[in-house]
Amino acid sequence: MVGLESATAPAGGAALDQVIGLSVASMVLTVALFAIAWAHRTHRIEWFARAGDALRRRTGEPGWAAFASLFIAGALVVALLGFMWDVSLHAGRGRDEGPLANPAHYLILIGLFALFIAGMIGIVYERDGRRPSRAAVRITRRWFAPVSAVLIAGCGIYALIGFPLDDVWHRLFGQDVTLWGPTHLMLIGGAGLSTAGIVLMHREAQLSEDYDRGSRRTGALHKVTLTCAFGAMLIGLSVFQAEFDFGVAQFRMPFAPMMIALAAAVTFVVARLYAGPGIAIAAALFFLVARGIVSLIVGEVFGQAHHLFPLYLGSAILVELLAMTALRRRPLVFGAVAGLAVGTVGSAIEKLWNDAFFPFPWARDMWAEGLLMTVPVAIFAGMCGALFALGMQGRLPRPTVSRSIYLGAILVLAASIANGLYYTTPKDASARLVIEQVGTAQEPAVEIEMTVEPADLVDEDYTWVQAMAWQGGGPGIVSDNLERTSENTWRSTEPVPIGGNWKTLVRVQDERMLTAVPVYLPADPAIGAEELPVEDTVTREFIREIEILQRERDLGAPMWLWTVGNAVVLVCTLVMLWGIAVAVGRVSRAVRDDTAAPAVPSEAIGR
Repeated sequence: MVGLESATAPAGGAALDQVIGLSVASMVLTVALFAIAWAHRTHRIEWFARAGDALRRRTGEPGWAAFASLFIAGALVVALLGFMWDVSLHAGRGRDEGPLANPAHYLILIGLFALFIAGMIGIVYERDGRRPSRAAVRITRRWFAPVSAVLIAGCGIYALIGFPLDDVWHRLFGQDVTLWGPTHLMLIGGAGLSTAGIVLMHREAQLSEDYDRGSRRTGALHKVTLTCAFGAMLIGLSVFQAEFDFGVAQFRMPFAPMMIALAAAVTFVVARLYAGPGIAIAAALFFLVARGIVSLIVGEVFGQAHHLFPLYLGSAILVELLAMTALRRRPLVFGAVAGLAVGTVGSAIEKLWNDAFFPFPWARDMWAEGLLMTVPVAIFAGMCGALFALGMQGRLPRPTVSRSIYLGAILVLAASIANGLYYTTPKDASARLVIEQVGTAQEPAVEIEMTVEPADLVDEDYTWVQAMAWQGGGPGIVSDNLERTSENTWRSTEPVPIGGNWKTLVRVQDERMLTAVPVYLPADPAIGAEELPVEDTVTREFIREIEILQRERDLGAPMWLWTVGNAVVLVCTLVMLWGIAVAVGRVSRAVRDDTAAPAVPSEAIGR
């Protein structure tokens, strides 16, 4: 019954009553929060300040940082659980009847709103013209805010705006059931990029007059919270890979090693250079524990689609080993070499993990292109991690060097993404499907034999030829990598379900070719689609894969409108990346100019 909901759910925007309800609730909550902030800053309430003072006495960090960190920790845990649950729900049952019909959306909204609140706590906490830190930015003549808190609040706003814009997007273009939809990327991008602000906040807290520099407890706690912060950064940068983790990647496989290397190089380089020995490995272990718990809850407790995640531990060890050499004394060179190691040896280690446990092996078909995408991105990511560490140490190189590296990283990443997004669909290619019914009347299932024409359509080293069924309300995603029995024939190794609301297809990825043939598609009155039935023997044309996986999407929408929408999201993302650079630069100048700032251990800095 759950699976049948998506067949009658609206394929465009949400119902107006749900949109209005969410808007009213958000406005009421926002007004209440601003009322509390105003009352605090005008001394009409004191409980807010007393709570911050209590946390400062326990943690040794200034009240604004301790209070904000508490909110951030809870926010990211709730948002991550909601996000993974949401992806599994869409993979298992398809689209929703509306934002209020999906329980995971509540967790995402709560987590993102709490993230925004965390940033605002830091912004409004100090009053009476008191500076929260030496890197603080001026808002008014007597109001200063930590630059890290401004960054976190900005990321929170960016993510929250994605919710209403997502509804607008669906009304314009239909529902794009994919993680990489533009507005979806706003939601996860805002939360993911906020983790840079979390790391920066721990450093900025040390620039406050309220930071307890002499307490041994403060030093130990700072080390633990830094480890958690770097682990959170790794989680935040890894959520973009979730479609690969769930085994329903709608993009070409070379993206997988590139995204893994990007997250690993940035996180582990900045962690090792700034926080010292062992922190890179500790951050990787934090990632594995946190993602493992979330996977267990979503798959076993909630009973939704299971997912895996990258190992990262091999790359962390590589960075730690490199830090034992003299390269550590030249941070930018260290970052580049560490990125190279992560992109090559680290990717090879991830391949062993991926091929052992993931549904898609990293075939030879993708390696040449995959390394051309991965290695340059990883090298620049490692150098950006080194810049981040140098910034927190007050040792940023001259602006021309820093800007060149940062701009180069963005351009290399953009080129890699553009290359990865380019795919082809074969013309005049077809598949002859011979279907054998092997299920029951209650749970129908089939085995498939597929013969493709032309015979040389798929070469020897293809990425995948896979039968897949999803959104049927059952176990989530059922996939089977077909066995090649001749030059142009493949056969099932296990059954895949059909009937009900299952969307069943055979997918092919070979070099740049990304295509599929449908096996069974249910009727969908919301988009005016008739049922595509199962036939014992049938020949069907290969089509674009998204025409099946994103069946609800309006592919006939004006291209100029689609381009403008994507361009707006791109510009907003670039603004967020620019904000991170500005915040790091401001903290760096404050550290450099502040003789009273706590010294960073020489083991962490190098020479």
